[in-house]
Amino acid sequence: METTTLTLRVPVEMKGRLDKLAEATRRSKSWLAGEALRQYIDLESWQIGEIRQALLEADANDFASDAEFNAVMRKHAG
Repeated sequence: METTTLTLRVPVEMKGRLDKLAEATRRSKSWLAGEALRQYIDLESWQIGEIRQALLEADANDFASDAEFNAVMRKHAG
């Protein structure tokens, strides 16, 4: 995988925690930061996709019926 350099500023406390985590896991700070960014971007991208899909469904009046809604409520009503 091709890589590039990214420079950013973080609070001193966060940098210290990253240093300790890198030492404890025997991973580089670069790898840990890259993995954290990947996970964040994956999650945010998924959430945006789900929101966009929900908006399309809402625009198309694709809502749960009262019966479907009530069935779900009964299922989760402890």
